[in-house]
Amino acid sequence: METKTKITIILAVVLILITGCVYGQDRAINPNQLPKTAKTFLYTNFKGIAIGSAVEDREIYGVDEYKVYLANGIKVEFDSTGNWKEVDGKHQKLPYGFIPAKIRNYAAKSFPNTLITKIEKERWSYKAELSNGIDLKFDRNGNFTKIDD
Repeated sequence: METKTKITIILAVVLILITGCVYGQDRAINPNQLPKTAKTFLYTNFKGIAIGSAVEDREIYGVDEYKVYLANGIKVEFDSTGNWKEVDGKHQKLPYGFIPAKIRNYAAKSFPNTLITKIEKERWSYKAELSNGIDLKFDRNGNFTKIDD
């Protein structure tokens, strides 16, 4: 391999690494800077629970997501427009108001005496973690599909 080619490859790798370091950063923000949708979600579902911190995850093209850490330990992740992506109760029961009814009902009927402690909303599905450690997968309409490994 020619020296010029090696130098070009090395410079390209260094540039990629620098760009990733500069743009792929989390930055603390004031909770008032969250999108209105995220603030409404927090107020509606976690009324009276203080926000410990809010973090903005920036990428080259702008904000990728927001992470909010509540005073009671719960973590909520939002997409760039403020729609919730994941709510992690850190082994605490989540408020059920935002969880689709089919998911709540399936968990309560199939796994009595357990609580939903984490939920993730993916593009085409949901994943709910129960207090007994079982992960349940649902389609985007809230229909149970499988127990996740």
